[in-house]
Amino acid sequence: YEIELSTSAISIITNKVNQAAQEWQNRPLDPVYLIVWIDGIVFKVRDNGKIINKTVYLCVGLKQNGLKEVLGMWVGKSESSAFWMGVLTDLKARGVQNILITCTDNLNGFTDTIRTVFPQSSTQIWVVHQIRNSCKYVVYKDKKEFTADMKNIYNAPNKEVAATELDNLEKKWGGKYPYAILSWRNNWDDLTVFFQFPLEIRKIIYTTNLIENLNGKIRKYTKSKLSFPSDDAVKKTVYL
Repeated sequence: YEIELSTSAISIITNKVNQAAQEWQNRPLDPVYLIVWIDGIVFKVRDNGKIINKTVYLCVGLKQNGLKEVLGMWVGKSESSAFWMGVLTDLKARGVQNILITCTDNLNGFTDTIRTVFPQSSTQIWVVHQIRNSCKYVVYKDKKEFTADMKNIYNAPNKEVAATELDNLEKKWGGKYPYAILSWRNNWDDLTVFFQFPLEIRKIIYTTNLIENLNGKIRKYTKSKLSFPSDDAVKKTVYL
């Protein structure tokens, strides 16, 4: 384009993006969100001379008028309850008083942290992550049949029938795959929150479709970057 730009000019221009991203990240939020979905995307980032994996966590909230809004993004090296406490405290400081339902993949210490910050919130673990966790224990030739049997649990009309279907799953497969059943039992209350709600909205509560759609769009624009020089560079790209 026959235009010369110095490196300092480029820095000044891109720093304006950083400023806009910072303002967006700190903007006030609504007092109540009906559902908040939380998920992360992993990127390779340079940190102290080494390239390591870091996760950008995104929060998407469903507002009372039915519109969806990305509430913010946070870069974390590791998922810990202290990190999650920081994320949720940030949301609270920006005006969020209550979240009716939070949807997560049972990240380390996250469900307990939610109960500390938003005690009235119901926490739903995504069923698809539970299916993947259970399937880790199942050999390939049994996977199709095992997955079909698991489907009877989350497609049940209510929690009581779902519990019966879990018992059936245990009778059939418990001897062969005890750990696959145990992971359902251990997370049962958080896996079945969606049964409290009408049939029409259950699927958006227990599936990851919405946030994975957003992640897919971000991946499309970042896949050509093999690694990022800093946390700020990741934030800037994801924000844009």
